[in-house]
Amino acid sequence: MPAPVVVREIHPDEHRALGQLMVHVYGNLPGFPTPTQQPHYYDMLANIGDFTRIPQAKVLVAVDAGGQVVGGVVYFADITQYGAAMTMSMVDTSAIRLLAVHPSVRGQGVGRQLMEACLQLARDHGHARVVLHTTEAMRVAWNMYERMGFQRAHELDFAQGDLQVYGLHLVLRDD
Repeated sequence: MPAPVVVREIHPDEHRALGQLMVHVYGNLPGFPTPTQQPHYYDMLANIGDFTRIPQAKVLVAVDAGGQVVGGVVYFADITQYGAAMTMSMVDTSAIRLLAVHPSVRGQGVGRQLMEACLQLARDHGHARVVLHTTEAMRVAWNMYERMGFQRAHELDFAQGDLQVYGLHLVLRDD
């Protein structure tokens, strides 16, 4: 049975640990750009705690029984802070970015717990939809998103250099 984790907002003394985890996870995705290819992206990952300064953004962590950060994600209640230009005009929409889970706890539901916490935040905000982006290199997470009900949103697709980025969305309520 997997060890239980607690999902909660990040504490300032955990920023560095989550940043290191993010860099490690994304840097080891086969087919994903390397730190040399996209140094600004990896600088953003290393400084993940900076997202806590963005209005209506929350950095969530999954912490194991020993207090170690084993996962994290960023939730945006204000879609204009998400960073993707095509989302700027969306209303009643939350966004999720930068999900990462330590390799030692993959397959134990940590990623899903982090996602469920974000979806609860979106519901608490009364939002009708949640969006996120993924890539082929993130196929394991992509499959999880689809199992959770996310569907392709082709209008949110874009290219980041040579990297194709795919939009997904989940409808929380129909108006």
